[in-house]
Amino acid sequence: MAAPTRPPSTTTTIPAAPPVRSGRWIDDWRPEEPEFWESTGRTVARRNLFFSVFSEHVGFSIWSLWPVLVLFLPEPVFGIDPAGKFLLTALPTALGAFVRLPYTFAVARFGGRNWTIVSAALLLVPTVATAIVLEPGVDFGTLLLVACLAGVGGGNFASSMANINAFYPDRLKGWALGLNAGGGNLGVPVVQLVGLLVLATAGAAHPRLILWIYIPLIVAAAVGAALLMDNLTMARNQPRAMREATHEPHTWIMSFLYIGTFGSFIGFGFAFGQVLQNQFTESFATPLAAASLTWLGPLLGSLIRPLGGSLADRFGGALITCWTFVAMALGALVVWTASQLGSLPLFVVGFVALFVLSGVGNGSTYKMIPAIFRSQALQSVAQGGDAEAADRRALRMSGALIGIAGAVGAFGGVLVNLAFRQSFMTTGTGDSAYLVFIAFYVVCVAITWAVYLRPGRALGRV
Repeated sequence: MAAPTRPPSTTTTIPAAPPVRSGRWIDDWRPEEPEFWESTGRTVARRNLFFSVFSEHVGFSIWSLWPVLVLFLPEPVFGIDPAGKFLLTALPTALGAFVRLPYTFAVARFGGRNWTIVSAALLLVPTVATAIVLEPGVDFGTLLLVACLAGVGGGNFASSMANINAFYPDRLKGWALGLNAGGGNLGVPVVQLVGLLVLATAGAAHPRLILWIYIPLIVAAAVGAALLMDNLTMARNQPRAMREATHEPHTWIMSFLYIGTFGSFIGFGFAFGQVLQNQFTESFATPLAAASLTWLGPLLGSLIRPLGGSLADRFGGALITCWTFVAMALGALVVWTASQLGSLPLFVVGFVALFVLSGVGNGSTYKMIPAIFRSQALQSVAQGGDAEAADRRALRMSGALIGIAGAVGAFGGVLVNLAFRQSFMTTGTGDSAYLVFIAFYVVCVAITWAVYLRPGRALGRV
């Protein structure tokens, strides 16, 4: 099956398969060309997407270890109060947010396949370190250190998304990025289910079993990436992309919106179990009782993320994002009302709705990123600009913005945990935090409409 040839004036033809060099590099990659995509691109992209999802999934699980492990740390045995446990879950969120920027840049510097190998192997550091130190009598400072190390798992998301963004054509980016992110996000409920299984079978005295389960999965992710993933030459040589993106106003607007979607998802995922234990103590007096419910919201939020991307492909990311924030404000209002009434069923319904809606918003906001720069590229071409240069800029800028928005959005998870920590310390409930969330979502609605939906906006459909 032959790939597209050069114009007749030349005698050199392009071979059927994209030319590669040592290290599984692909030099010829043209996903926007239908013939190339159908003959070569689709198969290669799907193979890379599969292993990207697997590696990111394991990374999310390691990043989310401590919201599970704190359920194994009863205060009488380990001497850690609720405020200390919120700190143990906030630290890996913070490091995960911080490393997302260099992880995104690493894809352009070293190649998507190469960095997936490295980032997967790095997950062994927090996993093995936690397995060594996690026992009664361990110093709280030591636990803070190993909990912080788990943040490296949060970086896998940014590098994986930047990598997959380069593999897919614009018309499929919403679906591909949604599937990639949704499969990765599933690591949050899966590690919670693993923790539930350990609690139900071995008991709260054996948290190390969770770690031993994940060590072979980490090795499989690194080996699979080495054997079957590829690097794209076109995604390299972008050292100025991140700097250029910081001067783009849409970078900071989208980062702010992503705080509302992904920041909510990861923040609630890290805090939900502790919120249940602290706010409904009688119903969740044991770790097993809390673990039996905490996985549901993250699971549904992860599964629905690709739907958010697909809806954005069809109706536009900005429209879906705007209505999602409206619904999230209402969902947070339901949670606040349930807290006031002391109604556990209504509380759980409201919280699960927030997880689902944040999943939809995660998919739609990430679809907006390449759509923004594709719209700018089309405007540039319409004004006489070079089409190839415009396409290169769109890819470069969207990849950089994915990394920046991912990092800033993950810091939203830190803010969620700190908001809960402060609310419980001062009032004994999460009520103050819920009111803050409602106000934030209202602001996100206003920004999305004003910048991307109102009549007379600079960009076309995003």
